[in-house]
Amino acid sequence: MNTEAQKRPPLSKFYLFFYNNTAIPLTPSLASQCGISVKIDLLGNALIYASLQNCFVHNVDDKEFTTALHLRLHGNQLFEDEVYQVVKTCRYTPWAFREIICDHNYMEVSVKRAAADDYGLPAYSDHDLVFALQKRPIDAGYIITTVVFFTPEERIMKATEAHQRGYGVGNTPTRVILRSSKSALATYTQTVAGVPMKVFKTSTIFEKQWLTARVDAVAACPVVSFTPTMITWRLPQRIDPLMSSGRVQLLEVYLGINGQRLDPTQMPAKLSADDSYIIVQIPVGADGGYFKSHIQGNRYLLSYTIEPMLELFWTEDGEDTRYKVLFPITTPLLSLNLQVFDETVPKQQVFKLVLGHFAPDVALMNISFPSEVLTIAQCHARGFNIREQLSPNSSLKVFTLEVPFKDPAVLQSRGMGFIVYSLHLTFGFLVLNEFAPFSHMTYLEATLEDRGLYGFPPSVSGSCDYQNFYVLVKHGTSHFNFQTMVGKRLLTPGLAQQYGYMENGTHFNLVVPFAAPDVEFEAITPTSIRTRIDVILKDPESNVPISDFSMACNFFSPLTECYPNGTITTLAVKLESVPSLNPSELTLLDPTCGPVYSDDRYAYFVFTASSCGTTRRFLPNAMLYENDISVPHDLETQSTSDSEEAEFALKVSCYYDLNTTHAVSFHTRPRRSEPYAENAKGQLQVAMRLSLDDSFREFYRLEDSPIMKYLQQPLYFEVELMSATNQVSLELENCWDGVGGQNLISFNISLKLVQYPSHFKRFEVQMFAFTENEEDLSPQVFVHCDVVICDSRNPLGGICNGQCSDPEYRKGKRHISEEQSSKSFVTFGPVIMS
Repeated sequence: MNTEAQKRPPLSKFYLFFYNNTAIPLTPSLASQCGISVKIDLLGNALIYASLQNCFVHNVDDKEFTTALHLRLHGNQLFEDEVYQVVKTCRYTPWAFREIICDHNYMEVSVKRAAADDYGLPAYSDHDLVFALQKRPIDAGYIITTVVFFTPEERIMKATEAHQRGYGVGNTPTRVILRSSKSALATYTQTVAGVPMKVFKTSTIFEKQWLTARVDAVAACPVVSFTPTMITWRLPQRIDPLMSSGRVQLLEVYLGINGQRLDPTQMPAKLSADDSYIIVQIPVGADGGYFKSHIQGNRYLLSYTIEPMLELFWTEDGEDTRYKVLFPITTPLLSLNLQVFDETVPKQQVFKLVLGHFAPDVALMNISFPSEVLTIAQCHARGFNIREQLSPNSSLKVFTLEVPFKDPAVLQSRGMGFIVYSLHLTFGFLVLNEFAPFSHMTYLEATLEDRGLYGFPPSVSGSCDYQNFYVLVKHGTSHFNFQTMVGKRLLTPGLAQQYGYMENGTHFNLVVPFAAPDVEFEAITPTSIRTRIDVILKDPESNVPISDFSMACNFFSPLTECYPNGTITTLAVKLESVPSLNPSELTLLDPTCGPVYSDDRYAYFVFTASSCGTTRRFLPNAMLYENDISVPHDLETQSTSDSEEAEFALKVSCYYDLNTTHAVSFHTRPRRSEPYAENAKGQLQVAMRLSLDDSFREFYRLEDSPIMKYLQQPLYFEVELMSATNQVSLELENCWDGVGGQNLISFNISLKLVQYPSHFKRFEVQMFAFTENEEDLSPQVFVHCDVVICDSRNPLGGICNGQCSDPEYRKGKRHISEEQSSKSFVTFGPVIMS
């Protein structure tokens, strides 16, 4: 049986209230254990399907079943306290010896058992929660004590344990009921005649003092397969897990939708059989299912969902079985190219079009024209006729639009005795429930005979797509002579060739890229550029404009790219609002970081997330790196003293996912050169190793590689001067990693447990860095240290005397007397960062 709750906003979960006013959240585990499934349909309605023998049923002699639920539809604050009562009563008789249900989230089998008097079994009262497994007193009769699961290996569980693990085990006045989730450990997959099936097989043990009774049960559910155009369902006529002999007779076969049997004349599907299979074929789009819209990068896609039911009834050795499979099927995403059907009759002077096809969950929100955007209400007020209607023989729909030629949105041009009417428009749609917007652009053109007495001048019209402007110039009558200006330049033969000039006698066309030198940049966003093209037709003698045309469009063009290695590239463009801007003068927050390339319209920057003043912020699941592109303050002050133009500022942002894992290979290689001491005699050996933790008791070995570490997880390194006397000490002058070259920190780690503390240095590294050098993109990560060996009796100069390391050292400067110290170089790595 099923029930439908009131249409509401999207829900997060249900709460069930039953006889003792206890609120129970309907979790997936409880739903499969109790024989309940919940779906939200395309319109937002909640559909609840419950087995006749569900946990909350009022059972009268296994003939009449009533389920009364009080539902709190949880998930919206405005409706938090609303509770709905739903009552459903069903009669079901006669029962088959064995009844099997395969729903999308659970498998159920109930088997007829002997009467209660035969077993001494007490029938459960009407309000008993079947799967609570309340044990009766021993002298009252048999109770369920043990369940044996076959997976197919035998597994024995106490009834209470089976219930705790999410299985449904119980009995009614005449039947034993077993239920399991399809993903439970007790289920297994078995291929039957080439069809994979989920199998749930049990034996239920009843005990009364020294007496024992056993009831066997098994359920097997098929896996449904389908193609994008046809859903095909093959079910073996002989299901081996359910049939043990050859004396099987199939008596009835029914097909249904959404749990309801269909009359043969109503079937949207084809039901057939051969020697081995029962075959169900359902065309995609059949009645009883529904289409749903999906948007991927402004691309319109569809999926189709239907829940067919197949019911079989057979006998075997005098025992009958009713087998019912309910399975919701959703096809993969189907690509549907939207089509515009131009039904314009020019003599009627009205553009007419049909656009489709769409699923019912799509709404038309607005229509954009080159100079304005109109809501649907505004379109109706302007005299547009917009209708929504179902397609013939389909559950999909189309939109129709009628626009009079006289409307200002319709462009006109004249030539050779004809008037050309053109309509450029973009439909704005919204997928309901998900609030996903998308659009579709189209162009209509109609021609009428021009019966005017006088000639007409040349005209310009145009449109744009995702990367070009398309300009159409009509010549007008022959006595008009004109020159064409594109932007600020005259359209010469050379420039016309660059812009794909095409002439046909009455007009010519140009294709101008959105970033061409003759277009103006009006505005920018992180993902798009708004540019404008100006085309002027003027009299070559008087230089007076005959026709003036401007069109601005937004073009998708990300200005910033963020690379996994921390490299950031961004493009700054010169806007029309700052004509005196010199792009080569733009810098990042660090004024020394200028563009790697620039001209009079662009400045191109390449930098890393750890350079040029880039800031970093931690967000809940990401790290945000930001920088700003602007004119240096001193140049900006000088510029503003001469003009009042708006200042230029561009925010650069990059987000990096903290949970992304990157694997880096790890292997060892011999040192390119052995450590050495400068201006000294003898040999000293220095070793660097990586500790398992900050106790420094255990260290990684060479055979432990590769070593996996996560970002922001600390590494603990130890550097040791080996086989040396206590007259020398070890100092670390500079340590850095091979990813971003960053200095390593946190040297103050205790050395209390070592014999010669002056021979050891320990430090901590946080595993997060970006490379400053774009060419240094090796997957190997090394940690390097410059080691200084000092004379502890005469520690003169710099690091040997406890002074801080000079950060300029890595640029080639030294501040330690070579007479009192010697220097060597140690490296550890690589390490895998995740």
